[in-house]
Amino acid sequence: MLKLYGGARSRASIVQWYLEELEIPYEFVKLDMQAGEHRQPQYLAINPVGKVPAIVDGDFQLWESGAILLYLAEKHDKTTSSVEQRATLAQWVLFANATLGPGIFGEENREREMPNLMTVLNGIFERQPFLLGNEFTVADVAVGSILSYIPVMLKLDLSAYPAVLNYIKQMSERPAFQKSIGARS
Repeated sequence: MLKLYGGARSRASIVQWYLEELEIPYEFVKLDMQAGEHRQPQYLAINPVGKVPAIVDGDFQLWESGAILLYLAEKHDKTTSSVEQRATLAQWVLFANATLGPGIFGEENREREMPNLMTVLNGIFERQPFLLGNEFTVADVAVGSILSYIPVMLKLDLSAYPAVLNYIKQMSERPAFQKSIGARS
């Protein structure tokens, strides 16, 4: 059975959300980050950087939330068949981690980056329910998780972006979200 390693309030909940969406059995191994369990030799053998999340799937080990999401999509979500579709998913997962997250959560970037990011996303969600059209994908897990943390962690005013607000609401109402991120917020 796949093992997901994470802390009480960590990016592991993003991976957990996707595992729940895919209905993949897994064991959540909760590390006590305060006690430094992520710095112990047995965990460093899985992720030498000592960060969470990480997974162990049989003999395969992987860390970094975006890489794990893309691995799970490739292995378990058979809706993406072409290299172009997989690249588009990777684009959005990388966007969530490398552009959207820092643009919103980096205080030094927020004033400059957030209006553009939210305007672009709002335009997409005005036209379609999900990032890539009418079907929920791993891209929605990556981007939706970052967006869903805004009302919980930052309490920013998103009223200028009603389609983004609606998207956040739709994501947070998904049963798999409720079992993962929703259970921790």
